Amino acid sequence: MRTVFLETYGCQMNVADSELMAGVLERAGMSLVDRPEDADALILNTCAIREHAEQRVIGRIGDFARYKQRNPAVVIGVAGCMAQHLRKKLLDGRRSLDLVVGPDGYRDLPRLLQRAAGEPVAQVRLDRDETYGDLEPRREPGVRAWVTVQRGCDKFCTYCVVPFTRGRERSLPLADLVRQVRTAADQGFREIVFLGQTVNSYHDGTHDFADLLRATDAVEGVTRIRYTSPHPSDMSVRVIDAMSTCAKVMPHVHLPLQSGSDPILSAMNRTYTTGEFRDVAERIRRAIPGVALTTDIIVGFPGETEQDFEATAALMREIRFESAFLFKYSARPDTRAFTWPETVSEEAKGHRLSQLIELQHQISGEVHDAMVGRDVEVLVEGPSRRGGEEREPQLHGKTPQFKTVVFRDDGTPAGALRRVRIVGATPVTLFGESLAQPTPAPLVTIAG
Repeated sequence: MRTVFLETYGCQMNVADSELMAGVLERAGMSLVDRPEDADALILNTCAIREHAEQRVIGRIGDFARYKQRNPAVVIGVAGCMAQHLRKKLLDGRRSLDLVVGPDGYRDLPRLLQRAAGEPVAQVRLDRDETYGDLEPRREPGVRAWVTVQRGCDKFCTYCVVPFTRGRERSLPLADLVRQVRTAADQGFREIVFLGQTVNSYHDGTHDFADLLRATDAVEGVTRIRYTSPHPSDMSVRVIDAMSTCAKVMPHVHLPLQSGSDPILSAMNRTYTTGEFRDVAERIRRAIPGVALTTDIIVGFPGETEQDFEATAALMREIRFESAFLFKYSARPDTRAFTWPETVSEEAKGHRLSQLIELQHQISGEVHDAMVGRDVEVLVEGPSRRGGEEREPQLHGKTPQFKTVVFRDDGTPAGALRRVRIVGATPVTLFGESLAQPTPAPLVTIAG
């Protein structure tokens, strides 16, 4: 068992977990390869949040089975939330599958792969003490480092499977996180993104999330600090104050709303009302000039009426989120809402989703149009995919508000800060012209 192909599905937390797994495998003497045909083991790191993601993973297992037909010694594994959530179905229904490992089993991954070469293996026990705080991930090269500050969740939203797939909430010690941030900065990463299911509920027994922001704001070499996703009920005065006073903490808050209807929020067990959400948004905007608020919204939750939906649209128009992730409700086994009758047809869900997409597209376009003529500071990430042989080469990067800016390639290295004037906009992307020589902050390429 020398080579492993690792493929990731899902959110940034899954990406961070894959980097953690890669570090564990490499320390055990294994190598990560870029092509499945070159691997002794094929691992899918999965997400169970939505049914569509599960279907994609099941289809990918079928693709991997063809490699096993050519080489029966190949080990096929599924890791992550889907492994935890669908362990019986995966092992019983997919004879090609050799290994199922949940989010708390990555420390033993090399040993489990060796065992799986002889017989099917499942390691899905949840461990309330496992945080992986002592393990160093193998981070992918780039400007941004993901740092998981908290695992699991205690909120138990009625639509969400995370407490059942990742277990109860536990936070890593602040000292371990500061060490991880220093290591990432030494490796050349310029932006740190703290991850947690409800990241602002972080508390290691002594220090809260505001303490973490302040401690890492002092780390040399770090240019920017972000986090995702906070819970509105945990957006305390201390956290907002830390954001307003820490120079490296960026003015962007992704604040999931989920619904603009109080009855639906109650049914979702979101623990806040629309009035309380509105108050939090107002406090953030008063304290942090130029802050960008973005959000998540679910349409078609059981019991959602047309009036509930219109309340969501009205609150979107009022708060004017700068962007939003918009989803149709997808019933997930093990959640409280799974047994509730679906009251909104798929056709109605699709129609409501289209209306919100159109509304958000309009708002985002208006926000971006108002930025034309302004100067912004962009953290350069590298060449833009908009470039090509027939086009002038371009770079792309992010503003402090996490907006994508594309501008002509002037040789600015990835990891540098570049002053750019916005000259054009779409609802998704800003276009700019560079104004000055890049700030010296070149990205250090990470070995491997």
